[in-house]
Amino acid sequence: MALIGYARVSKDEQNLDLQLDALKAKGCVRSFTDKLTGTKFEQRKQLQAALTYLNEGDTFVVWRLDRLGRSMVDLINTVMELKKRGIEFMSLTENIDTSTAVGKMFLQFLAMLAEFERNLIVERTKAGLEAARARGKVGGRPALSANSTRVQVAKRLFADKKNSVKDICKTLNISRPTLYRWVNLPETS
Repeated sequence: MALIGYARVSKDEQNLDLQLDALKAKGCVRSFTDKLTGTKFEQRKQLQAALTYLNEGDTFVVWRLDRLGRSMVDLINTVMELKKRGIEFMSLTENIDTSTAVGKMFLQFLAMLAEFERNLIVERTKAGLEAARARGKVGGRPALSANSTRVQVAKRLFADKKNSVKDICKTLNISRPTLYRWVNLPETS
């Protein structure tokens, strides 16, 4: 049962000392650090390492909630995943500790907010689609004809075995699945 810390600053020139001192004072036996913006959750390698390092019974400690995630969804998903693994969460500045009754209530409140946010997004999406349909718009990817110029070029390049799939995709600025979808389109008259 260890306290494991995580600290993050957005830029290399910023200093982690304040956060690391607070984590150490709280009793963290190990702290992981990242120096990059909080918008790319998956790209924070040390956060991923910290989450992997944690064991059941440990407590994951951050100096402030926004150090863990700027997105409410990322924050909630992370804390809920920790809870499933038997790991508590603590934020020092906001005085949140999921091992306490108030901390558990906060966690439930965050989950309710996340569900509310998801419901609002669904409602706005439905309303937008209905409004677009009322104006005669149809959603989805436009139908692609096997006779389109780009498809014909892709088929010719693909047929010439001197061209690698990678080079064709790079030349046409398309993905590998798109290339295969295009070359398998049936010819139309």
